Amino acid sequence: LFQVVHAHKPHFMALHCQEFGGKNYEASMSHVDKFVKELLSSDAMKDYNRARVYLDENYKSQEHFTALGSFYFLHESLKNIYQFDFKAKKYKKVTGKEIYSDTLESTPMLEKEKFPQDYFPECKWSRKGFIRTRWCITDCAFDLVNIHLFHDASNLIAWETSPSVYSGIRHKALGYVLDRIIDQRFEKVSYFVFGDFNFRLDAKAVVETLCAKATMQTIRAADTNEVVKLIFRESDNDRKVMLQLEKKLFDYFNQDVFRDNNGTALLEFDRELSVFKDRLYELDISFPPSYPYSEDSSQGKQYMNTRCPAWCDRILMSHSAKELILKSENDEKIVIYDHIGPNVCMGDHKPVFLSFRIATGAGKPIANVHKCCVVQ
Repeated sequence: LFQVVHAHKPHFMALHCQEFGGKNYEASMSHVDKFVKELLSSDAMKDYNRARVYLDENYKSQEHFTALGSFYFLHESLKNIYQFDFKAKKYKKVTGKEIYSDTLESTPMLEKEKFPQDYFPECKWSRKGFIRTRWCITDCAFDLVNIHLFHDASNLIAWETSPSVYSGIRHKALGYVLDRIIDQRFEKVSYFVFGDFNFRLDAKAVVETLCAKATMQTIRAADTNEVVKLIFRESDNDRKVMLQLEKKLFDYFNQDVFRDNNGTALLEFDRELSVFKDRLYELDISFPPSYPYSEDSSQGKQYMNTRCPAWCDRILMSHSAKELILKSENDEKIVIYDHIGPNVCMGDHKPVFLSFRIATGAGKPIANVHKCCVVQ
């Protein structure tokens, strides 16, 4: 992360985290404070003299807990930045460094919501939801939304239909968020939505393509006759196993297909965002699938064989936000959408970032140009 900050030197930086405290948050949440202090006090961040940190750490409040963490850092060179107070319905100048944690429900500087339990009844204690903040740099206002959508509970169920039932659940939740942030309560502004969307490749289409010349063997449970495993073997070549599929197993014999040329050949199966093409825009993806990476610290490039690799982590924006991004000049690449730590173990998700310049006061005789960086 610090290498990205050093390389791009953003004036305004937004960092969105999901599953704060990790899968075992009851035991691991104590490490979060150390992480936050390191970010705020590190030498790499010394020129950021203002910060806002929002941590949903209160896991004892199951009806509200989202495990989301939203960080915003302002460089000392950036003048006059304001944050919106949703309760007072007015902007307030940002000064100093402030950390908000535990329950965020009483904080007027953000909107936080957990998705209703009936959206994903398979998961008893889902932590999926979103946090929204609103900012104004000079005269340019925009929303930043930290989002975590529902995962695929079973590879076998995801494989049954195209698109999968889980894809439909994510569409419902994302549509809810988009409707929420453009409703009539507040002035409409441009918005950036970034987090773990859990978007998956169309599993049925991927398997049928990868195993086009294979034969399928179905393994059923003896007591229930339920399908518990699918084995795809080459028709010849000594019937070599190409793919084994279980509820939490996606064991394909050749991981290179997901890494070669950044997995570009598989982007045609990345279809979940197409439903929202009239509402959301994304820059071209030029990095490999961001999930599921090995959590072995010595295997920074290796995927786990639990799920089909996919671009779960994304940075999306409204079409009006797209117009705020200053286009490249003189062939200088000033808009960069990439992943962080390609060779370093960073957990099962590889973070992605978007670095760009935003022309505030666009259309005025003298536009102030600020550089932004958002990190998922």
